[in-house]
Amino acid sequence: MEFLAAFERTCRWVPQEGEGLEHLRVRADADGVTATGVVIGARGGRPYGIRYRITCSADWRVRAFAVDDCEGGRLAMTSDGEGRWRDEAGAPMPAFDGAIDIDLSGSPFTNTLPIRRLAAHAPGHAERFRMVYIPFATLVPEIDEQRYTCVTPFSVYLYEAVDRSFEARLPVDDAAIVTDYPTLFRRREV
Repeated sequence: MEFLAAFERTCRWVPQEGEGLEHLRVRADADGVTATGVVIGARGGRPYGIRYRITCSADWRVRAFAVDDCEGGRLAMTSDGEGRWRDEAGAPMPAFDGAIDIDLSGSPFTNTLPIRRLAAHAPGHAERFRMVYIPFATLVPEIDEQRYTCVTPFSVYLYEAVDRSFEARLPVDDAAIVTDYPTLFRRREV
């Protein structure tokens, strides 16, 4: 068994508490992966509206992303796929060296990126990932260390913040897209 290599899918998630919605359209094929989404919600009492686009190579390595908020804020970065990043103007961003994946603070979709890239999908197999984390409140990127462990191959994965501040068992579908993010998000049928 393995995850689907080529697919097109529309997904929606709602928060476990409060109001909000994420609408995602993702397409994966031999040429790569493109994900576009819109997220509305609130965090820390502050409402937000976000639009994002993520482009990955066919092996699920992030090559570019752009995040825009409704207040005029924007963050866009490109990568060589090996963890070397540049800002929108093309200037190197060495603080993010070694990070291949991104994590958008209000989106369960970005958990798919490291899950798809695990070297093995065997019970108990764990890997640590260095992520470019983008908080929706500020759009100021920072580094975050995360660990993903295969619980049930191609079905359930454990996400852990390396600083041990949070963990969640994430059930995924046949494309590795999160279906339920306990305490945070529930996927709705479209």
